[in-house]
Amino acid sequence: MQLVYGIKDKPKFGQMLVFAFQQLLAIMAATIAVPAIVGNGLTASAALFGAGVGTIVYQLFTKFRSPVFLGSSFAFIGSMLAAFAGGVSMSLGMLGIIIGAICAGLVYVVIAIVVKFVGVGWINKLMPPVVIGPTVAIIGLSLAGAAINDVFSYAPKIDDAFAMTGNLWVSFICAMVTLLVVVLCSTYGKKMTRLIPFIIGILAGYAVGLIFTVIGTYTGNDALKIVDFAPFKALVADGVTLKTFVAVPEFTFLKAIDGLKEFKWSYVATIAVAYVPVAFVVFAEHIADHKNLSTIIGHDLLEDPGLSGTLLGDGVGSMVGAFFGGCPNTTYGESVGCVAITRNASVATITTTAILSVLISFISPFVAFLDSIPGCVMGGVCITLYGFIAVSGLKMLQKVNLEENKNLFTASVILIAGIGGMAISIGKVTITSIACALILGIIVNTVLSFKKDESEQ
Repeated sequence: MQLVYGIKDKPKFGQMLVFAFQQLLAIMAATIAVPAIVGNGLTASAALFGAGVGTIVYQLFTKFRSPVFLGSSFAFIGSMLAAFAGGVSMSLGMLGIIIGAICAGLVYVVIAIVVKFVGVGWINKLMPPVVIGPTVAIIGLSLAGAAINDVFSYAPKIDDAFAMTGNLWVSFICAMVTLLVVVLCSTYGKKMTRLIPFIIGILAGYAVGLIFTVIGTYTGNDALKIVDFAPFKALVADGVTLKTFVAVPEFTFLKAIDGLKEFKWSYVATIAVAYVPVAFVVFAEHIADHKNLSTIIGHDLLEDPGLSGTLLGDGVGSMVGAFFGGCPNTTYGESVGCVAITRNASVATITTTAILSVLISFISPFVAFLDSIPGCVMGGVCITLYGFIAVSGLKMLQKVNLEENKNLFTASVILIAGIGGMAISIGKVTITSIACALILGIIVNTVLSFKKDESEQ
């Protein structure tokens, strides 16, 4: 794929701000969803700050040569909840999630040191395109359900189908408007329009949602009220003041200080057990995401800036991100999809996105606006983002000879295990379906690699 902006390219300042805002919109929903799920005092603004700072750390370790954005990791949700289990206080729980992120980050640091000395050749042999391709595909496909659930954000399921009644039609219309505007802008748009299809699509969907909401407000029809103004109402509940517009996020480390009084080494052991195994699972996804992005931009990121650099950036970035926002970070498929669709791989744009994420976390009205974007609008966007991830994985299989049984079985096993949801829980540790599929694919490919290609016999 021919890029509009390569890794080293720097768009004009005004354009770069727009591109960065688009990236922020792409990763925003998932990034702020993690603290919402975990609760226990974690906030969206702190998560945005942590994601921004974590990404800047990543860029420093990779010497600004990898267009990757780090956001809140869903894989660690169970680990984060474990930090608050057993009736521990909020302050000790906050300390626990920081300690856990450090434990997970150290796993990355150790692996990075090993890779530095032995190189990445073993990874390419262990995970060739026939393994990585289907794995990347299921990363996108596994998110398909989340995208569709967002499209039908306000509807119950009846007999495994969404009941098209009430505000479901409004939700569906907003999602389809968003989707079609993104597709049309990306396909038929010229110059700037093709570079910012998500901004245009989200604004179009939001505008349609506002129209329905206004009609619903004046007619008393709650089914039409798609846009939730509660985030804005909270800002002006006590009058509009400077504090309302500029507020310091509730950083995790500030809440964790009191937890030091309750610190026990047994608690650290519990947290380490919850976090460390998950770090190995996310390591596999780290490689898959970087392999996928390498294919999209036509540049092997595992060679330059190198896997050791990306691992260090991801690991240390997660530590820093959790210190401020509580959530360990990970590479984001939404960001990769945004790069693929817009063909903008500029690291300067990613870095600007990180800075924007940090700044916006202090601006309450902007955070409120992001919170008010209807889930159905983001669902329309995510259909394209997740779809591109899946397709980019399948493209890796184009050069793989699927007439060979060893390749056919390897790809088949990964796809079925991943799509089928082969997730395994061992105690408090959950090995995701993606990780299980990847591990199973590596085993099958390794076992069958002892057989020579049929063409060589």
